[in-house]
Amino acid sequence: MTAAPPIPKRAALYVRVSTADRGQTVENQLGPLQEAAVRLGWNIVAVHRDEGISGIKGRQQRPGLDALLKQVTRREVDIVAAWSVCRLGRSLPDLIGMLGELQARGVDLYLHQQALNTGTPSGRMLFGMLGVFAEFERSMIRDRVMAGLERARSSNKRLGRPPMPRFKVERIRDALAEGRGVRETARLLKVSTAKVVEVRRSMTPIPGSDAAA
Repeated sequence: MTAAPPIPKRAALYVRVSTADRGQTVENQLGPLQEAAVRLGWNIVAVHRDEGISGIKGRQQRPGLDALLKQVTRREVDIVAAWSVCRLGRSLPDLIGMLGELQARGVDLYLHQQALNTGTPSGRMLFGMLGVFAEFERSMIRDRVMAGLERARSSNKRLGRPPMPRFKVERIRDALAEGRGVRETARLLKVSTAKVVEVRRSMTPIPGSDAAA
């Protein structure tokens, strides 16, 4: 009995160029991806494009990427293909986050320039290694932040934002005393509403204190 041929993977291609990509076009990226689809037996079901958009932009500023991930959520694709990792994002944590989302939906990732295909054993191994490096990067950043805070404490440096100048605090109090609201005061004096609320609380007598008597 002849075995049934395997069902082709449904592939969604993602291409992106920014205004800084001199000589690069989405068509340049599409060619290798379409050739890979033929070679690997994929069925291309969608092509998503973001043209003139930087890789540092988030999903909400990249309609092509947003549409792609919505397809992934609806489980309409089996593999996502991009020309290079830099087309998806500009940092390793970005890539790991996206890989995690794809993996949770059972969707593989193919990156032409990096020769990465998470549908293969070697690709899955590389994915695991990328996760280790991403965690290492997060740990290094966290350690640098903590070391910086410790140095600041040992040098008796003030941490956090500098206090608001006294004259501005007095202007906030005067505005509130005149009956102006929090939002109006914040708008007039160009300060945050949170700061105005903080000053207003300092003006309110504590029940039971001499000032409230």
